[in-house]
Amino acid sequence: MKGIVLAPLLLLAAAGTALAQQQPQFTHYGFNGMYLNPAYAGIRGQTEVNVIGRYQYYNLSNTRGDANGSPRTGLASASVPILATHGGVGAVVYYDQEGESKITNAALSYSQHIKLGKGQLGIGVQGTYTYLSKGSYVAIDLNDPYVPESGSDHKFDAGVGLWYEAPKFYAGLSANNLFRSTYTLQSAIRDNTSGTIIGYQNTSRYLGENHAYFTAGYNIEASSSVVVTPTILAKVVLPGNYDAKSKYDNQYNYSFEAGVRATLDDRFWTGLNYRYDESIAGLIGASFGADNRYRIGYAFDFVAFHQEALALSSHEIMFSLRLPKVGLITRPAIRTPRYSF
Repeated sequence: MKGIVLAPLLLLAAAGTALAQQQPQFTHYGFNGMYLNPAYAGIRGQTEVNVIGRYQYYNLSNTRGDANGSPRTGLASASVPILATHGGVGAVVYYDQEGESKITNAALSYSQHIKLGKGQLGIGVQGTYTYLSKGSYVAIDLNDPYVPESGSDHKFDAGVGLWYEAPKFYAGLSANNLFRSTYTLQSAIRDNTSGTIIGYQNTSRYLGENHAYFTAGYNIEASSSVVVTPTILAKVVLPGNYDAKSKYDNQYNYSFEAGVRATLDDRFWTGLNYRYDESIAGLIGASFGADNRYRIGYAFDFVAFHQEALALSSHEIMFSLRLPKVGLITRPAIRTPRYSF
């Protein structure tokens, strides 16, 4: 089983890097399976709630001055098992702002769990709703019909995924934006002399491209109290139609990152992560409360590459809740001599 799952992991690791980012990325991806994959819903047999805030490319200064180009993202997710159906439900809501672009996304997921070997295989489906709004842009051509002007649109879409969860190993593969929805945004019609807006036209377009994710991790018991977990994440942006060869063979549409963290007594953790051709990150966190149900984590990304186009650092904070695992409520059998004959 391990050999079968690790093979695509190595292939994706060799695929290359992506210079484009449409959906938010998170350094806490090892704690954020519900965002990556609908099949994660309830797969760990316990209710989980995550809240993450990310400020990417802090103080990015390559914008025109009245718009912050640094992506800022807030995310909340929940994963709840449904033991009666051997499945789980999940929900994710995030808000992402980058310059004049603002996106609000909400997703509902269901995962059906199947016993497979020492673990479980989750098969997940997802429905998403996305609201996209654009602000006012500065155009070289005042009447460029493809430059949006305070326009907005909303679309429904879908995603699918597989997630395998075993005591020491997990792996997930997913894809979203399956319908490649096209958002129609208004652009301005301006007076050529004064530049004032005299009307609008719905000619600007924004395409929600397909995204695919592969993630995996393995828990190594280094001692009775320390668990070391290597992790990997491959992300793919897939522009174009499904039958187009160019959709899959552009190496710059692939992104890869890998990391490792050490956890002490399921209470404290620290780790490192490397995002190819971009950053090196450090993670630190702690669990507290009954059953270590509350967690808080912080990640600092040092942008080691392309600082002239990006920035020096990114920052991310995570809060989460993990409730204890529960079993089906059943009445115990009553043993009495009365029913022995």
